[in-house]
Amino acid sequence: MNRLRRWRRLAALLLSLLLCLPLHLLWKLTGRHSPIPRLFLAMAARSVGARVRIAGAPIRHDVFYIANHVSWIDIFALAGATGCAFVSKDEIGALPVIGWLAAQNNTILIERSRRGSVGTQIETLRAAISSHQPVALFPEGTTGNGRELLPFKPALLAVLFPPPRAIRIQPVYIDYGARTDAIAWHSNEAGSSNLRRILSLPGTTEVTLHFLEPLHPGDHPDRKTIARQARESIERAQHAFATAKPSV
Repeated sequence: MNRLRRWRRLAALLLSLLLCLPLHLLWKLTGRHSPIPRLFLAMAARSVGARVRIAGAPIRHDVFYIANHVSWIDIFALAGATGCAFVSKDEIGALPVIGWLAAQNNTILIERSRRGSVGTQIETLRAAISSHQPVALFPEGTTGNGRELLPFKPALLAVLFPPPRAIRIQPVYIDYGARTDAIAWHSNEAGSSNLRRILSLPGTTEVTLHFLEPLHPGDHPDRKTIARQARESIERAQHAFATAKPSV
């Protein structure tokens, strides 16, 4: 049964891509921003069993989302709901197929392995957010257990001082409720194993995107303060929406 469920979800994911890709390529011929990547990512979330619910009031333009990171499903859910582009490690761009798909959603690739490259990274990010597409950052730098936040790395938030344009920062708490433990991708788990495990989960997984009170860069003196305020906001939401239900 688990194998059948995995293959059914993978087939739905492939079908979503086959439906969206020709439309996206045709749209790009017009020279305008394509809305198809957002549509594909929303369909991809449903294909793998996620059902996305929005809580709060998301800012749609001129926004920098800061979110906790639990699973690769976060990307499908958040981008499908908002059309955001992500800040990601540059090795993602080198992955076959995935790297190309990431580029279609204007993923901002940051080289983190080379020392002294923070200034270049910030300039890359500043250039990318000069358009009005929302941008999202997972400042933990990796996935956690979904129950406790890892430290937020503030370096890339220097792009907001001064901001490239009038922009707000909106913390987002990504909440898998009773399925948090089942969904969380721990650092010692192989990607292939995590993929099989999640695609084998029975039923559907509800993921709630809690869009929290926005922050204004001008109200904060530096990137460390922004990182701390965003982390505290998400941590409060974690406690407020914590569930005592067992993992499924």
